[in-house]
Amino acid sequence: MSVSYLPKSLGTFASNTLKLLAGLGLILAVACGSEAPPAPAPTSAAPAAAAVEPAPAAEDSGTIKVGILHSLSGTMSISETAVHDAELLAIEEINAAGGVMGKQLEVVIEDGASDWPTFAEKARKLLQEDEVAVVFGGWTSASRKAMLPVFEANNGLLFYPVQYEGLETSPNIFYTGATTNQQIVPAVEYLIEEGKTKFYLLGSDYVFPRTSNLIINKQLEAAGLEAVGEEYTPLGHTEYSTVISKIRAAEPDIVFNTLNGDSNVAFFKQLRDAGISAEDLPTISVSVAEEEITGIGADNITDHLVAWNYFQTTDTPENAKFVQAFQAKYGENRVTDDPIEAGYFGVYLWKAAVEKAVSTDVAAVKEAAKGITFAAPGGTVTIHNENQHVSKTVRIGKVRSDGQIDEIWNSGSPVSPDPYLDSYEWASGLRELAQ
Repeated sequence: MSVSYLPKSLGTFASNTLKLLAGLGLILAVACGSEAPPAPAPTSAAPAAAAVEPAPAAEDSGTIKVGILHSLSGTMSISETAVHDAELLAIEEINAAGGVMGKQLEVVIEDGASDWPTFAEKARKLLQEDEVAVVFGGWTSASRKAMLPVFEANNGLLFYPVQYEGLETSPNIFYTGATTNQQIVPAVEYLIEEGKTKFYLLGSDYVFPRTSNLIINKQLEAAGLEAVGEEYTPLGHTEYSTVISKIRAAEPDIVFNTLNGDSNVAFFKQLRDAGISAEDLPTISVSVAEEEITGIGADNITDHLVAWNYFQTTDTPENAKFVQAFQAKYGENRVTDDPIEAGYFGVYLWKAAVEKAVSTDVAAVKEAAKGITFAAPGGTVTIHNENQHVSKTVRIGKVRSDGQIDEIWNSGSPVSPDPYLDSYEWASGLRELAQ
């Protein structure tokens, strides 16, 4: 069942939200794909798995084992399968060029199955049984938060490729997707500058949308505005007629969409069936990219907005090479998008850190990674010295009828990651919510 309410004050909103989110030290997720999930896995202070002495990464016989862990089945497979493909492409390219420290990368692939306990279980297997040097994987914040205590307890290393709600750092995670000040916050700023004053917040019922909307509400309040409606539906939800009726009744001038997975297919098709076009009521999405547009159908989402850090149409020499390589391997009709690109360059960042450290040892790799830059398809990215996020250029685009995206605004230069929004006065108090 969806949850719907109009926030009368931030205090009430935060209180209601925190009752639904749990976690030691972090705002916790509702499990992926489950309308009535059990309590999420504990954080590193009370690890889900007993800590073990990490075995050396498998480097015998001229190989280094690495893991890939994404949802290859279930509601999130619409998004995650392509990221898995991009990571495999990067590994293939690296092996063809001589590997890492002269060793070939041996891949162990697991399916998170759009289910957060499965992500934790598979992460534990990759670290304890397969003894991989690194894992590339995850999409939803529910999956990441389920894996986090496993990686910390076992001193593993995760490269996480998707934009998320911020308010987190882990010594065992590198975040190659955007944090909030590299996507959500600038998107709201852009919309306000464009004259949007009546926001309707629509999201899937788990940590990323709820925490993002908590932040958006504080940002709107600072601007003298208030959301005119807020709605959450379970991951995998497909019936949006009632939600669309509520949106109509609230009369917003923008829908800020944080739905994830194949729910976007249902929502945009039903929005169009209801006779609502982007001209009538635009939406801006932060989890819909070129891959999801393929599933939604471009006709159903033409002229709606998206906020990301990379588009397939981004004009760089590195991107032209990347798109060509991706389509040569997977088919000329395949598309690239932001998480696909972040998954791809994450493999290269890990390679650079390992070769700088001359070791796959986690502590050595983390130290070597500080300040490393890479000419990614979307532009140069740099690993932050302290929080293990990367600098990224912010981009807002409009969906074309062919499913590609025209960039209509960008930040001009890479934005340094600020996961706790410490540089925003209106965000004071958010860090405490994550403690």
